Amino acid sequence: MLIGAVAAERVAELVVSQRNLDWSRQRGGVEFGARHYPVMVALHTGLLAGCLVEAVVSRRRFIGRLGWPMLGVVLAAQGLRWWCIATLGRQWNTRVVVVPGAERVTGGPYRVVPHPNYVAVVAEGVALPLVNSAWITALVFSAFNAVLLRTRIRVENHALASLT
Repeated sequence: MLIGAVAAERVAELVVSQRNLDWSRQRGGVEFGARHYPVMVALHTGLLAGCLVEAVVSRRRFIGRLGWPMLGVVLAAQGLRWWCIATLGRQWNTRVVVVPGAERVTGGPYRVVPHPNYVAVVAEGVALPLVNSAWITALVFSAFNAVLLRTRIRVENHALASLT
């Protein structure tokens, strides 16, 4: 049920993202780093699939001392993610798109951390599999995600520098 809820949340994100992408393109938005986007989609899809497959194939069980705190981390990560979405408003997107003349957002969680959404992604990538003891998925996703985030943050920083 948890993976289904997270998948539904991802669909909601994609709806918001597409609406914001259309808005940005109508205002001359320029996309950066489009080549890594399919890799990101595959990795995040793999996270959800891995949580299910590992739990079933390896007969992972729910261990309350691990699962409950990890569920709390997952919920906190979702809260942080939606705080980021709300703070960025129309500028939030799953892609890296810069609208000419737009100002860099520095409020909300961006006051504290330059890329707070990625804090949520990292936390969720570890915690979501561990809710049901899927430690292999947590490790594999985290390793691949570290490589992807290195690229993604570099691309975003370059895109954000173009605002000035």
